[in-house]
Amino acid sequence: MASRGTDPNSKLSFDNKHKKIGILLLGEGTEFFDNMKQGFFDCAEDFSKLDFELILKQTKAVPDQQLKELLAMEKKKIDGLIICPCNDTRILSEIDKLVDKGIPVLCVNNDLPESKRFAFVGSDSYKSGVTAGGLMGLITDGVAEVAIIDGTLGIKGLEDRIAGFKDCIEKNYPKIKIKTIEHCNSDDYKTYETVQSLLMEFPDITAFFFTSGGVYGGCKSIYQLTQRYPFTIITYELTEAIKDYLEKGIITASICQNPHQQGSDALTIMIDKLFLDREPKNEINHADIYIKIKESL
Repeated sequence: MASRGTDPNSKLSFDNKHKKIGILLLGEGTEFFDNMKQGFFDCAEDFSKLDFELILKQTKAVPDQQLKELLAMEKKKIDGLIICPCNDTRILSEIDKLVDKGIPVLCVNNDLPESKRFAFVGSDSYKSGVTAGGLMGLITDGVAEVAIIDGTLGIKGLEDRIAGFKDCIEKNYPKIKIKTIEHCNSDDYKTYETVQSLLMEFPDITAFFFTSGGVYGGCKSIYQLTQRYPFTIITYELTEAIKDYLEKGIITASICQNPHQQGSDALTIMIDKLFLDREPKNEINHADIYIKIKESL
């Protein structure tokens, strides 16, 4: 991950003209992105002697909404943009237009590698999916009927997680079968209803793989509607709801990707770019992933 590169107290010559840094995130109202935002704010405090402001907006993972906010940010004459992009050709096109105008763009958490963005900060989503597949295999002794509960369609990071999970089990655990993949938009209410329906439609399900949000609703459904414990449940992140269900023994393991650090590192790289015209050491900056179980809380 990125190191603290720009030091306003150093003897380096840097451009300290006022800068506007736009930050456009998804996951409106989610704890994961709240943690990432705190990473931005903490990093900004570290560089408080530099003259810049953050213009932060957040939308649901709906391309039309994100495009509207992206165009609005451009009108505010931002000097740089950090974005968690939807996978949409219009978003990609607008990113490229900004770069062509001399406005650097960095992708965080979700990448558009085919765009002209200069760097990416986030987890290796495919690797984290492989990790989830490996966990599922180890915990179930390689035998399971799995329901995958996905977030929003069109998010490359989530697609990569599922691809990694599938590749891992197909290669190493052929007796693990995927019963269904359901897209619940990371919404707790929809996930609750979806899991409720799945438990009735597929009584042979023995495991769940949650690729994104909606975990609280899904686990609440499992907790309330069945006594067939234990299911094997693999999730992502360490929100308060996930901690609670880990402690209750509902969630088996959760893969964490440090959103606070992602926010902090993304802003550090952008500050280096804007104030020192310094490129990051690496174009791709992957966050470390780690695994939490009940006993490690």
